[in-house]
Amino acid sequence: MKKMKLTALVLGTMTAGLFAFTAIDTGSIKGTVSPAEGAVQAWALSASDTLKAPINNGAFSIDNVKPGDYRLIIEAKPPYKNQAKEGVSVKDGAPTDVGEIKLEK
Repeated sequence: MKKMKLTALVLGTMTAGLFAFTAIDTGSIKGTVSPAEGAVQAWALSASDTLKAPINNGAFSIDNVKPGDYRLIIEAKPPYKNQAKEGVSVKDGAPTDVGEIKLEK
C-alpha cells in the first residue's frame, strides 16, 4: 500500500512538472522596406525585449519574438529618415507581416 501511494505521488509530481515547463512559442515580424537600399536594420522594441535583424534587398525578418506588442523601427541610411510603426502585435508561433514600409527623405 505504501509503495502504491509513493508511486502515485511520484507520477503526480512528474505530471505537474511537465505543465510547469511548457515552452513559449515564439513568432516573427516580417516586412519590406522601400527603397531597398535606404535601410540598414529593423528593430523590435517592447517593455522587456529589444531585437534586431538586418535588412537585405529590402526585406527583413526578426525571428524568435515573444508574444506581445512591439514598436518597430526601421534604421535608415542618410538621406532617408528612420521610420517607426507602433502596436505591432505578435501572437504565439505566428509570423506578423507588417507589409511595406516606405522611407522618407
